[in-house]
Amino acid sequence: MYQYALVGDVGGTNARLALCDLTNGNLSHGKQYSVLEHDSLESVIRLFLGEHAALAVGSGCIAIACPITGDWVEMTNHNWAFSIAAVKQSLGFSHLEVINDFTAVSMAIPALAPDDVIQLGGAAPLAGKPIAVYGAGTGLGVGHLLPVGDQWVSLPGEGGHVDFASNSEEEDLLLQVLRQELGHVSAERVLSGPGLVNIYRAIVKSDDRVPEALTPQTISERALAHSDVDCLRALSLFCVLMGRFGGNLALTLGTFGGVYIAGGIVPRFLEFFRNSGFRAAFEDKGRFRDYLADIPAYLITHPQPGLLGAGAYLRQALGQTL
Repeated sequence: MYQYALVGDVGGTNARLALCDLTNGNLSHGKQYSVLEHDSLESVIRLFLGEHAALAVGSGCIAIACPITGDWVEMTNHNWAFSIAAVKQSLGFSHLEVINDFTAVSMAIPALAPDDVIQLGGAAPLAGKPIAVYGAGTGLGVGHLLPVGDQWVSLPGEGGHVDFASNSEEEDLLLQVLRQELGHVSAERVLSGPGLVNIYRAIVKSDDRVPEALTPQTISERALAHSDVDCLRALSLFCVLMGRFGGNLALTLGTFGGVYIAGGIVPRFLEFFRNSGFRAAFEDKGRFRDYLADIPAYLITHPQPGLLGAGAYLRQALGQTL
């Protein structure tokens, strides 16, 4: 068996590739590419492998931000599309797995070290219980993880596209504005980079004012500097909605193994998030408040959980025990 495998984590903005040592799961030679600067996933893979031609690579696992329902893959937030079988044959791989990006993130959880996470309330996780993971980035990814015997089974899905459910007067106004603009309002429409912009715009428009054309970064920067009340309200509401959504995931599958937050957005304002209404909203489920109180939530701080999880998924698929 080859020592190294290709692993990838492909989102709507960046494609991250690395080599995974199949003997221990260690990652090396990581590199990031802008998806906007390349015509296809295969061209990026070939560019990466060409830079490491001295290391024989015969298998791979690519995590990608879209549903995986068969051989043909089409990204949700980008125009890349391809046949898994055709890419595998073209690359000459003996084994190629293409999985949902949050399948990979979920598979990273058993491989995380204690200093790869920050706990956000709750008690200790219970062994053998389901785990949930979600994260805001270009979109909203969701996954679940179940321990089954000596293996881990990831449950892929598109939970980011469930209906957005409001639970306060402020959230009612947000939903009304966005429904007028978008029709169906999914959770991803508020819990993502574009979602933060939508929250800001809806807050301003609900007050019969004209919003500025701001980026997610500008909104968060102004909020953290306390220089713009609308941006501060938007970021605060974003944190609350993250809590509500995480609590919903915990209720759905009884995730006493923990609820994990990934994605590129929250780590940019970690202290703000820790001091926000996140945990109160997580537990704000009426008669089931006590049920949720002990379920721990964590922020993943590992720099590349998607790559780590892609390697873990491939190693398990090849017969290894994680």
